Amino acid sequence: MHGDPMMWVAGIRALYLQALHPPTVRGVLQNSDFRRDAWGRLMRTADFVGTTTYGTTEAAERAAARVRKIHAMLAATDPDTGERYGVDAPELLLWVHCAEIDSYLHVLRRSGFRLTDAQADRYIRENRVAAALMGLDPEGVPADHGELAAYFEKVLPELAAGPEAREVDDFLRCPPVHPLLRPARALLWRRVADLAYASLPRYAHELYGRPAPGTVTVTRHLRLTGTLLRCIPARLRWQLPPKHILRAMARLGPSARPAPYKVGR
Repeated sequence: MHGDPMMWVAGIRALYLQALHPPTVRGVLQNSDFRRDAWGRLMRTADFVGTTTYGTTEAAERAAARVRKIHAMLAATDPDTGERYGVDAPELLLWVHCAEIDSYLHVLRRSGFRLTDAQADRYIRENRVAAALMGLDPEGVPADHGELAAYFEKVLPELAAGPEAREVDDFLRCPPVHPLLRPARALLWRRVADLAYASLPRYAHELYGRPAPGTVTVTRHLRLTGTLLRCIPARLRWQLPPKHILRAMARLGPSARPAPYKVGR
């Protein structure tokens, strides 16, 4: 799954979703330079996911330890109460984790990546390992679709599109770029960001205040985009950063080459 090109759309959907949790997005905006280094931040996130997916256990643990160390030094302030809280608070880490896993599964399956419900549950369950690397108790992390849905139902009253979420929304819709790259932003980035936003759940559209697009239309666009991107030869895609798949294949041998048809094995 993590080698599929639609993961880029899924990752942007996760950012839109994560921004609706006020304490979480506040922690990002008060401690991050994402406005000036958006691409660098995206690549670092992709590198972390690639390491924990395709790297050795030792590499994954080292990467997670670095992130935990950084998080332990950061805090945010609630502007309404003045309360200070750490960005590594379990409820914040859990929201980030669940928004990511839900987005990865939702976008890939809806765009034509074939997974049975049992395989999707296995994916959710396996990613409790990633949650544990970030400092969460895996027993408190959703282990299947039912638990993931129950989690979102529980958190829904806490979600809001406050000023921080609006800032993220504006940024994702039109990130600052060099003037020479503005045509590419309009042609490529805006299409990807719009598709990621369109795939959000209905409650997210209601919170952001824009009409939810038609379900059938969004699914059609996701499938078309997925089909086109998957026509790009896999090895060419894997030559792009972060190249974790190629490194894993070099370490484990050609038989380790990931492919959708192997999922059921």
